[in-house]
Amino acid sequence: MNEASITRYITDTLDGVDVVVASREAGSPELAWGDTFFSYDPGRQLPPARRFPFATIVTKDYGEFDCASQLDRPGVFRLNIGVSKETYRSLFGPQPSPPPAGRAVETGHDFAALDRLLPHPVYAPQSWVCVLNPSEATFEAVRPLLAEAHQLAVSRYAKRETRE
Repeated sequence: MNEASITRYITDTLDGVDVVVASREAGSPELAWGDTFFSYDPGRQLPPARRFPFATIVTKDYGEFDCASQLDRPGVFRLNIGVSKETYRSLFGPQPSPPPAGRAVETGHDFAALDRLLPHPVYAPQSWVCVLNPSEATFEAVRPLLAEAHQLAVSRYAKRETRE
């Protein structure tokens, strides 16, 4: 699987997805340029401050903040997915404590391993999981996680709409 095929799967399969590829034109911070953010926004009307992705594809390390995946290797990208606490725990056990600044969470995982479902090296405490360069078989296992993350985003959106 590559970034384009993952993006195509998400946009073709999940309803109401808004895709933002970070760039100068999108008003994104330079550090994020080239990364892809998937949010639920069926009307494409949420202001940037209220847009929270349920999945992302990142293509580079974020300095000392997030470098455990070694995304500076040629062709390596990371698919990140925000799942429920219950799903995270069923996969990896209790969420780890937040990492110290500039460090990865301590879970014993090799965050640079390709084609393996892993806790996110920084956002595991918030129930995020990830996979670097998933194969077709691994992506097949990730599809239900993407569906769950999307459904969580749909629920958050509906709650916001009800309050307003």
